[in-house]
Amino acid sequence: MPIRFDAADAHWRVAPLPVFSPDQKDWLTRGGSLTAHLRTLGAVTVRVTREAVDLPFDDETTALAIAPRTPVWVREVVLSVDGKPFVAAHSIVPLAASTGVWQAMRRLRTRPLAELLYSDSSVSRSSLVSRRLTARHPLHRLALREMGDAHIHALLARRSVFERYGEPLMVTEVMLPALWTRLAMRDHKHAAAQPVPRDHGQALDHTASRADVNAKRAGKQGEVR
Repeated sequence: MPIRFDAADAHWRVAPLPVFSPDQKDWLTRGGSLTAHLRTLGAVTVRVTREAVDLPFDDETTALAIAPRTPVWVREVVLSVDGKPFVAAHSIVPLAASTGVWQAMRRLRTRPLAELLYSDSSVSRSSLVSRRLTARHPLHRLALREMGDAHIHALLARRSVFERYGEPLMVTEVMLPALWTRLAMRDHKHAAAQPVPRDHGQALDHTASRADVNAKRAGKQGEVR
């Protein structure tokens, strides 16, 4: 079922920036439930930091196809792994839809939003897009509050729009430094335990991001044509 909402704009890109690490490209483009992916790293807990009526950010109105200053319902949570904050998530839905099509969002409490989004066949999802967030973006400030560190200049985030019966719900996930630290430690342990031979300068499929893999496939299809 095609989705009519698009999370991309001049800053939010489908393909992660080339300067991102393989782990960053991988996690910024992973489909499915981010909560489920985090559970492969440890015990996940959800802490709700805010649920309220608010106004959307400037870069959210176009993605939701709503007019500026349209009231929205906001849900913000922190996803922690083994007690350490790994992701700060910011989800919004038009206020009218929060008491209609998406009313279950208001009743989640500490349950992850994934329980609502991935158990309903009537829900469609846009492409995942990502960007680097600096202090100019309000989500950067949101994440800094959770880390207690004002010296992080840039953070990486991804977002997508879910649609149910014509109504959008957008989820933005800001990846915190602790996630990249855990992944780097895991990669180092795996490399030390089982070194994998590789050709110099060639990325292995299992470490390349999904964006890289899709780009390769598209290139091959273009050659065939």
